[in-house]
This record gives sequence, structure tokens and C-alpha cells, in this order.
Amino acid sequence: MEEETVTGSSSLRAVGWARSLPVNRGVKEARDWTREHLERLAWTRTAPDLVDSVLLTVSELVTNAHKHAHSTAQLILTWDESCLHVTVHDASRQLPEQRHPEDGATGGRGLLLVDALADDWQAHPCPHGKDVVACFKPPLPPATA
Repeated sequence: MEEETVTGSSSLRAVGWARSLPVNRGVKEARDWTREHLERLAWTRTAPDLVDSVLLTVSELVTNAHKHAHSTAQLILTWDESCLHVTVHDASRQLPEQRHPEDGATGGRGLLLVDALADDWQAHPCPHGKDVVACFKPPLPPATA
């Protein structure tokens, strides 16, 4: 789904983009693709720190799908005018668990990062695997006097 607008009986408007990322392709493709869409939302200009948080989260979630689920990652971005929902779907129904790695451990901090960077995140099983969703709210514009 490439830039499809959904409008219902409510005033909610949503725009979404989806991309399939096979295991043999790295997270750089996911980051580059996500950055393009954040540019469309003007976030690269108005909220560069938030862009960095979204890109790091995309990297972590796609890496987890490839490494732990051994699965293609379905990356879905949905902007509903209040929150950017970053969803990564993979083929494993096993929900991720936050680890508390020992000092000096070289891994195991991905979900700790996602928890620190996103406004909210959750994981839930679905019929053909699981979805991990992180929500990012843009900063409010400065008040004008």
C-alpha cells in the first residue's frame, strides 16, 4: 500500500506505507525507506531528533524480526495526524521480551532502546505471527505570542 488515504465517518485521516524486507536484505534499506517517508511528513526538517529515534527503532525491530523470527519483516508506517505508528510484522508468534543484559554484553538491549525512544510500544500475536508497534508523537509547535 503506497500512500493510501483512509477516511471514514469520523474526522480521522490516516496515511500508510508498507514495505516487505526479506531476511537477506539489511536494515539500511528499511532506514532509508523510512527516512523518505519522514521527509514527506517534513519531520527531517522540523523534528530531526525524533527522526533519529524512529530510524533507530526501525533498525531494532527489523533486526529482531530477521534475527529471532528468521522471517521476512513487514514494515508498516501509519500516520494518523497525532502519532506515527511503526509496525514490524514477522512470522513468529513468540512475543519479544525485554532483557536486562549483564554489563559488557554485546546484545539484548533492543527493546530497552525502543522503550526509551518511543512514546509507547506494544507487541501482540496475530494469525500469522506477531506485530510489534511503536508510537511516536511529534513535538508540539512552539506557542506564538
